[in-house]
Order: sequence, then structure tokens, then C-alpha cells
Amino acid sequence: MIKNQLKTVVLLAMLTALLLWIGSFWGTSGLIIGLVFAVVLNFGSYWFSDKIVLRMYHAKQVSDSEAPRLHKLVREVTQLANLPMPKVYIVPTKNPNAFATGRNPKNAAIACTEGILELLNDDELKGVIAHEASHIKNRDTLIQVVAATIAGVISYAAMMARWAAIFGGFGRDRDGGSVLELLFLAIVTPLIATLLQLAISRSREFLADETAAKTLHNSFGLAKALEKLEGGVYKTPMRFGSKATSAIFISNPFRGGLLNFFSTHPPMVERINKLKSMNF
Repeated sequence: MIKNQLKTVVLLAMLTALLLWIGSFWGTSGLIIGLVFAVVLNFGSYWFSDKIVLRMYHAKQVSDSEAPRLHKLVREVTQLANLPMPKVYIVPTKNPNAFATGRNPKNAAIACTEGILELLNDDELKGVIAHEASHIKNRDTLIQVVAATIAGVISYAAMMARWAAIFGGFGRDRDGGSVLELLFLAIVTPLIATLLQLAISRSREFLADETAAKTLHNSFGLAKALEKLEGGVYKTPMRFGSKATSAIFISNPFRGGLLNFFSTHPPMVERINKLKSMNF
């Protein structure tokens, strides 16, 4: 757990260092404008994302009487994790998946698809719910917003650099400023920022897996669930929603052929092997 937390800190530090390096080209004024835009946009995302994503996936809040099995498992997991009981939702799709959302533990929700409820037994589903509860406990929504804010400022600076390439010159005079530096700033830095942001997402998935296993004192339920989900999402991919939200799910519902470092999730086999290697 400490290793994954440290990895997140290092990656956020690298994002911040990249932002400070960009500041050496533009000074403070341009970056402050970008920071304000990014903070406003990401604050809105942080505050309202739960409502947006639940509506996007047609999630229906269910009561204890409507979904007794799901409520029972969520209640058991959140008690073990020392978390408030979140709102419980069901998403109407056969794609087997789940996600957690909400700006803090007191305003959280866990959503499971119809597909995952049909596919998994209680031990496996409990492992998945523990994974999602771990995202809530580890404040992953906040961490992702911080990363997105920094990456957003970097993207804004890159856009300014592209305009500078068209009209000539940096935002301010800089000794040794060159066309190559401008092109690097305009093209390469937003790519690096995206890769770092995705790496943070993958590190939080590993941490959620680990936290879930420690909460339940059992890693095999979640490991078995991930094995089933790996095949299930290929068989019945998500038919609605947005690929921009793929990071919130326990397994990417929009499968593609991208390389691992362009993925929001670690390789499933790696996650499964790490879980199976844990001893309790």
C-alpha cells in the first residue's frame, strides 16, 4: 500500500515539475489564467461528477427492499471499511462492471451493473464492492481532480504555444528560446502530462485492489471476480456512455487496442497476480 501511495506522490510531483518547467517559458500571468480555467472546470467536475456520471449511465437508485443482496453486501463492506453507507445504484446494462463516485465518503455512491450482479457470486461481488469502497476511502476522486487540474493547465499552456508557433515567439522573451523548444512545449508536454495522469489512475487501481483485499482479509474473491470481468467486458461491451469516463469503472468497459501506458487501468493479469500473491 505504501508503495502505491508513494508512486502517486512521485507522479503528482512529476506533473507539478512539468508545470513549473513550462512556467519558465511563460512567466506567471499566462499560467495563472490557465490555472483559473482548470480549477473552475475541475471543481465543477469534482462537485457535480457523481450526478453527471450516474445520469449518463441511466443508473437507478435502489432501496434495500428492491435490491436486498446488493444492499447487504455494500453494508457489510462499508462497515468493515469504517465508511458511511453510500447510496446504491444499478446500471441497466449486461456489461459486467461497477464504479464508485462522489466527492467524499459522506456523499458517495456505489453502482453495479445488471451484468455484474448476474455474473458474480457473493464472495466475488463483495470483493468488487470492497474495491469501489476503497476508492471512496482513499479519496481517489479528489486525487484524480488534482491530477486533471495540473494536466489541464499544461494543456492550456501547450495551446498557447501552438498559437505562438503560428504568430511567432513565446509569451515573453527567453534567452535561448528556439523553435524546437516551442514545438516540444506545444506537442510533447501535453502528451507527457496525459501519460502521467494515466499512470496515476493505474496506481490508484492497484491501491484500491490492495485496500479491498486488506479490508476483507481475503484477496481471492476479488481476483476471481477480475478473471470473470476480463472475459465479460469483451463479450458484452458497454453500448452507451463515454470513453472519457472509463477510469471510474473497475474494468474498462470500452476495450481498445492501446498500449498499457495509454490505458486507465493496469493489465488485468497483473492485478490478478498481485492479489493472488497476497497472504492473510
